[in-house]
Amino acid sequence: MRIGFVGLGTMGAPMAHRLLAAGYDVTVHNRTRSREEPLAAAGAKRATSPRAAAEGADVVFTMVSDTPDVQAVVLGENGVALGMKKGGVLVDMSTISPATTRRIATAVLEHGVDMLDAPVSGGSEGAEKGTLSIMVGGELAALEQVRPVLQHLGSTITHVGSSGAGQVAKAVNQTIIAGTYAAVAEGMALAMAAEIDVEAALQALGGGAAGSWVLANRARNMIEGSYPLGFRTRLHRKDLGIALSAAKELGVAMPVAAYVEQLETSLVKRGFGDEDVSNLARVVREQAGLDP
Repeated sequence: MRIGFVGLGTMGAPMAHRLLAAGYDVTVHNRTRSREEPLAAAGAKRATSPRAAAEGADVVFTMVSDTPDVQAVVLGENGVALGMKKGGVLVDMSTISPATTRRIATAVLEHGVDMLDAPVSGGSEGAEKGTLSIMVGGELAALEQVRPVLQHLGSTITHVGSSGAGQVAKAVNQTIIAGTYAAVAEGMALAMAAEIDVEAALQALGGGAAGSWVLANRARNMIEGSYPLGFRTRLHRKDLGIALSAAKELGVAMPVAAYVEQLETSLVKRGFGDEDVSNLARVVREQAGLDP
């Protein structure tokens, strides 16, 4: 099976590496061409455009930052849609607008190509280990066609509905973790201000109802006041914008998500948008007098 992979950022690069390691014939393309070099050294072919990456491929993955980026790499003048063969499957693993996803899926179907929206959760660690949770919208038959490939990327692959449903599920995911990040940041600040044994508290909390992925994997960032990249704050803020837009259309009030979006907007404006999203603790620590 021949695979095209467009978008080699924090998530895309380790995912493409995993497909190479699994023995697939992989052709890669990235807007910043230097990011292709480690993949080429591992055995991937390089393509000069998204269209070239898609030519002859059975499956093409896109993993880029935002809705306009997906539109450009799929439907642009050198886009994936023009290179894919009929009967192929486009798997967009970016996090973008559900409505735009549906429009792109309709457009590529005119080229004889099925599209799956398959955003992921699990961070860069999950991308490296192949343990991502993949939320899939689109035709079930297309999912079954590419499931053997997706199994190298995720440990949970769930069909959640028709085109766009995967993006809605991801919006729900980002809404939930927004509140979790904010709550863990506040809890850690409270523990530190009270000067209790924070490590012992973490162990106790992890074994009870407060236990979560965020607590287990990001609480120490918040305690140490250091936020090494796992998932960029500016991208999570973008994802919350998508979720809040969908909620407005559907008449769903989401005050917690709106509050976190405001905090993240302030962090981005202050130059912290490329830190891990656990840097929500930066604001909480400052307000608690734990940081100058």
